[in-house]
Amino acid sequence: MYGFFPPGAFDPAELVTTAFVLFFFGLILYLRREDRREGYPLEDPISGRLDPLPDGVFFRPRPKTFLLPHDEGTHTVPNDVRDSETLNGAPSTAAPDSPLDPVGDPLLAGIGPGSYARRAKRPDVTLHGLPKIVPLRVAEGFSLDADDANPIGMKVVGADGVAAGVVSDAWIDRAEYMIRYLEVELTGSAKKVLVPMPMLVVSRAKNAVQVNAILGSQFVKAPTLENPDQITFDEEERVVAFYGGGLLYATAARMEARV
Repeated sequence: MYGFFPPGAFDPAELVTTAFVLFFFGLILYLRREDRREGYPLEDPISGRLDPLPDGVFFRPRPKTFLLPHDEGTHTVPNDVRDSETLNGAPSTAAPDSPLDPVGDPLLAGIGPGSYARRAKRPDVTLHGLPKIVPLRVAEGFSLDADDANPIGMKVVGADGVAAGVVSDAWIDRAEYMIRYLEVELTGSAKKVLVPMPMLVVSRAKNAVQVNAILGSQFVKAPTLENPDQITFDEEERVVAFYGGGLLYATAARMEARV
């Protein structure tokens, strides 16, 4: 070693520290580029200008194509595809980045607690490629625990105590062995909607399912499924967002006070 460095000129600790700093800087640069594969460049809410610009070695990575499992094709990102869906909201003030107030029916505006992300229009699947969240009527080999209250057949009431319909089925997660949604058949209608389990309370004493997120008359506005026996990622987002929006927009009294 001393043939290359004069005595005292080589410091192994300094070399290791310098190498670590350079490696760590490169790691941060790599991770920051990789997490900008989707959703970038950002769009200015006022002018629509893309900021920062997509070009440059320090901003975004080169497109990469990912192979999806279960013969679901490929997905290439970044791809510069912009979300064309229009929000049903208007800025509450003229100041940039002001919060949005709903326009029209607030439960269907898709903003605030009712906002959702655009996701794949395919269901989540098990390791064997089967739809993971399905109703009991198609979940062969599954049943509800006899010691627990069976919600099927119970009436469903909203925050105002008005009955909206009855539970026609329970949607279970075949991978996690739990109920994800209850299916509600609305009174006087052939329409069926799903209610997420965290948004309801099953009462054996009252023989009813209480949903405080929305009113009894608002269940008819809930999103429906394209396939009655499975739910896609995108539909899950919209169903959960609808009841989340109800926590703020179901009644005028729930909305924030305006000064």
